[in-house]
Amino acid sequence: MDITPITRDDFRAFWPAFQAIVKAQETYAFDPDMDFDTAWRLWCELPQFTFVAKQDGELLGSYYLKPNAAGPGDHICNCGYMVTPQARGKGVARAMCEHSQRVAIKAGYLGMQFNAVVATNEVAIRLWQTLGFEIIGTVPGGYRHRELGLVDTRIMYKRLTKA
Repeated sequence: MDITPITRDDFRAFWPAFQAIVKAQETYAFDPDMDFDTAWRLWCELPQFTFVAKQDGELLGSYYLKPNAAGPGDHICNCGYMVTPQARGKGVARAMCEHSQRVAIKAGYLGMQFNAVVATNEVAIRLWQTLGFEIIGTVPGGYRHRELGLVDTRIMYKRLTKA
């Protein structure tokens, strides 16, 4: 699997999966009706880094990495990961998370925080835990799930280097 910086053409190829994930309203707190240009800015321009995972020319997923906060909090990063439907269960999210941790350490981040992992996304929570992330908090009813209504979100954290 190759994980490389995303291009606009990559994002154009990723757009149908991105749209489907956001419209499902199961895991991402993004406007389900956002257009391509808004999504491009949000996923690719605003973050510090955005990557795409491919294998044999097939686009498998993408992730972004950015500071979680500004100023005195900019030593902790935040990431978001999306995997295409056909690539789920094949280790893509794990590979992207491991890659993102290496990128974050190289960029000088001391920790990585996921601000709102939807509690019903148990597969993701288990994966992040196997990669060393801990649940450090819960936001009760923090997400409006399309099917289930209000569900909790988890705040997850991992220290990347020794302070």
